[in-house]
Amino acid sequence: MILLRAVVRVLAFVVLLALALAGAAVALFSIQGGTTGLSIPSLAELIGLPELGGTLDRFLAGLEGSGAIDALEALAGAGAVLLGALLIAGAVTPARERLLSLDDAEEGALAARRRPLAQLASALAERAEGVTAVKARVRPGRRRGGRVTVVADRTRPSSKRDVCAAIGSALDPLTRPFGLKPKIKTKVAQRGGRVQ
Repeated sequence: MILLRAVVRVLAFVVLLALALAGAAVALFSIQGGTTGLSIPSLAELIGLPELGGTLDRFLAGLEGSGAIDALEALAGAGAVLLGALLIAGAVTPARERLLSLDDAEEGALAARRRPLAQLASALAERAEGVTAVKARVRPGRRRGGRVTVVADRTRPSSKRDVCAAIGSALDPLTRPFGLKPKIKTKVAQRGGRVQ
């Protein structure tokens, strides 16, 4: 999954870069009018599409007129340029990783990622009495703290209330320092589950 995500990001960046370069080439060749030098017909001849030059000339001649249509087309063009710039910025900018902060000081911050905290929560909850299997998920809050959700399978003779209390006390070394609110769900283990 990680490899696929990396390939998609690289492919999206290459496609957006090619589109940006093609747009820059068209913009550069649109600077000068006529049929020679930096003009659209010269670009069409350069890339082997002479019929494109005539089509673009007729379209651009229609754009040169005055009126409300010209303002609308200019606004649409500016919107397309802005959308392209946002797509390129989105492809280049890395996603912000949301961390859970343990301590924020002037010298720096001590924080942890979500997945290792979820693995730690699973390991702590599995040690509780009556638990056979655990899945944990950690979601950081907007400013401080967050929520840890634990879904646990329990043995048939154990009560739901006792297992939830045992998991809550087992998670206490994790939830208290990080300011996490535990949300614990339990269900009776199905056949083939781990035996305690």
